[in-house]
Amino acid sequence: MVCLLLTLVACKTEIPEVEDPVSASPSDEFVQTPPIVSDNGLQVPPEPDEPFPGKIAIITNTVDQTEEEFRSAEAMQKKYGADKIILRTWPVNISTEGEQMLTILQQLAADPEIKAVIINQATINTNAAVDKLLEVRDDVFIVYCTPAEYPLEAAARANLLISTNDPLIGESVVMQAKLLGAEVFVHYSFPRHMASPMLAIKRDTIKATCEREGIRFVDINTPDPAQDLGIPGTQQFILEDVPKQVADYGKNTAFISTNCATQVPLITKVIDEGAIFPLPCCPSPYHGFPAALDISARIPTGEFDENGNEIIRLRNLNEVVQETRNAITAKGASDRLSTWLTPVGMMWTYAGTEYAIKWINGEVDKYDIDYDVFADICAEYSLQVTGTKIGVKLTPLSLDGMIFMNFVTAVIDADYLTY
Repeated sequence: MVCLLLTLVACKTEIPEVEDPVSASPSDEFVQTPPIVSDNGLQVPPEPDEPFPGKIAIITNTVDQTEEEFRSAEAMQKKYGADKIILRTWPVNISTEGEQMLTILQQLAADPEIKAVIINQATINTNAAVDKLLEVRDDVFIVYCTPAEYPLEAAARANLLISTNDPLIGESVVMQAKLLGAEVFVHYSFPRHMASPMLAIKRDTIKATCEREGIRFVDINTPDPAQDLGIPGTQQFILEDVPKQVADYGKNTAFISTNCATQVPLITKVIDEGAIFPLPCCPSPYHGFPAALDISARIPTGEFDENGNEIIRLRNLNEVVQETRNAITAKGASDRLSTWLTPVGMMWTYAGTEYAIKWINGEVDKYDIDYDVFADICAEYSLQVTGTKIGVKLTPLSLDGMIFMNFVTAVIDADYLTY
C-alpha cells in the first residue's frame, strides 16, 4: 500500500459491498483469555460466556458536535450489551461546563464495576475531570482519543492516547489539495484550538508545506463554537466567509477547518463556490459530507434504549460513499473534494475499547502499549467497514525532545478517497 504521506495520484476508490460497520455482530466463539487477578489476589478467569469482567464506560461528544463518535459508542454497546458498555456524553459547552465533566468522572469512579474509560474526544477540561477519578481509583484503564490538552499532562493521566499523526497529515493534506488544483490554502480555526500542541503543529506543517509548494497560505480565526456565539454563530461565519475568500483568491482555493461543527457549512459553501475541500478535521466519509449533500446517513433501527429513545445507526459505508460521489457529480464538483476512506473518529472508539478489553482480560500490559496488537485491531476495523484490511502507520508522539510511548499517532496506509 502507498502510505498517505506519499500519495502522488488522487484516486476514486471502488468500495466493495460490506456488512454495515455499526451493526456487525461479534463472534459467538469465546476465546479463553489469561486469568484476571481479582481484588483478593486470587486468579479468577472471566466467565465462559462473558467477554470481559466488569464494565467499560465510553464518553463522547454529543450528536450535534460529532455524531460519528456517539454512534460508534452505541455500536460498541450493541456489540457487548448495555450491561457491559456504559455511555456518557460531554456537555456541549465544554469550555464553560467543566464542573459537569468532573461530575461524570466522579460518578464513574463510584462504580466499582467500571474497569476502563474510553474518552472520545478528550477535549479541554478532560484532565481535570480524570483527576477526580484518579483520586479514588488506580485500577481503571484510561484511553484518550484525540486529546486536546498538552501531551505531557495528558500522557501522565491516560494509559493509552490515540490521535492522527498531525505533522504527516499537515504535509499530505497540502499535497492532496495541490493535486485537486489548489493555489491558495485557507485554514480556519480559533485560539482555543491553536492552544492545542497537536493542532498547532498541524497548522505549522500546513503553512511550511504551502510555502515549499508555492501555495499561498491564509490563516483565519473563526468564532469559538464553545463560547458566546455558540455553534450557530461559528457556522454562520463560515457560510459568509467562504464566498469572500473565493471572491478574493479564486476557485482554486482549498479550505479546511479544525472544528467538527463547521464541516457541514464548509463543505456546502465549497461546493456552491466551486472551491476545494481536501479533508475534514476528522477524516471520514461520514464527517460532514452526508449532511451537506442532504444524504441520509442514519437508519432508525426500531430498537430503543433504556430511556425509550430509538437507537439510530449509520448506513453502510460504501452506500454513503457512492451517494456522496453521485451528489457531488450532479453539482459539477467532481475531483474537488476528498477524505480518507476509513472513518478514524469511529475507529478510535472501536480500537480504544477493544484494546481496553484485552487489558482487562490480561492480554496486554497496562503500562507498555503493544503497537502490533493495536495495529491489528485498527486493521480489523477497516476490514469491517471497507471490506479490506487497510493498515495504519503507528508511531509514538515525539514532542519537545520527548517521546511518549503511550501516545500513539496514526496515518492510514491508503490513498485519499477523491469524489
